[in-house]
Amino acid sequence: MTTVFSGIQPSGDFHLGNYVGALRNWAAAQHEHSAYFCVVDLHALTLEIDPEELRRRTLESAVMLLAVGLDPDVVTLFVQSHVAEHTRLAWLLECTATMGELSRMTQYKEKAARGEMVRAGLFTYPALMAADILLYQADEVPVGDDQRQHLELTRDVAIRFNNRYGPTFTVPKAAVPRHGARVMDLQHPEHKMSKSVDSPMGTVGILDDPAEVERKVMRAVTDAETRVAYDPEHKPGVSNLLELLAVATGVGVQEAAARYAGYGQLKADVAQAVIAMLAPVRQRALELASDLGEVERLLSAGAARAREVAAPTYAAAAAAMGLSAP
Repeated sequence: MTTVFSGIQPSGDFHLGNYVGALRNWAAAQHEHSAYFCVVDLHALTLEIDPEELRRRTLESAVMLLAVGLDPDVVTLFVQSHVAEHTRLAWLLECTATMGELSRMTQYKEKAARGEMVRAGLFTYPALMAADILLYQADEVPVGDDQRQHLELTRDVAIRFNNRYGPTFTVPKAAVPRHGARVMDLQHPEHKMSKSVDSPMGTVGILDDPAEVERKVMRAVTDAETRVAYDPEHKPGVSNLLELLAVATGVGVQEAAARYAGYGQLKADVAQAVIAMLAPVRQRALELASDLGEVERLLSAGAARAREVAAPTYAAAAAAMGLSAP
């Protein structure tokens, strides 16, 4: 089996786009790979965040990963900071990467160009991200377009390290994500759905109660016509609703479009289909939230399993660079 690594930031509430675009695909693919999934709480420190909020969000993120169907007996699920080798290897990779490479990373470059206060961690965190991946000798990393630059840096650093110090790391490649619909904002269908205070009615949270889901879908922006057709360019709002119906029911978008003569029934059916799709996740999340001690136990066990792989990888890299063993 190929080894796959992916991490998710504890950034707060998860929405329908996260679930459809990534999380349920992780659950579906977990039996096909040797998979490592972690909550990357160290990366969250590059932004201003209250300590208690970070602790809460980290645990909530783990709850969500379990609720969407990740099986801790199948995958290795853990919190990044619970495995010390992540930061230890990051330093070795910071001493392998160059200033020029790190300064070209988009997130740092854009923030620095705006004259904002930039934490040193934002500049160096691509090395930490590389350590996250290389510690587990990952063959594949599922990445979106916004992360491809960081994966390329990881590949470059791994190749340079192997050439300079001897074969140590597997050079990972980008994995083409399993197909998932691109869920758009219900109020601004020209934009992807995201957690935003500017469009709370456009974003469906995975844990929204059914009445809230129905309210948001029924108020979704469509257009002045009443004709139901799948045409993302000219009818983005209606097309988004048809995509959601297809994702939730398995019916093709063209077949779904042919069933409706107007928007009212389409919206009603989309709302019920989304509610039904999210119901098991919501129920499981509520069950897990009632026993956070068990969630913490699962994370502790996952970190122990992760260290069994991470520690030898770090030791090999350290020895290759000339560090003496303790």
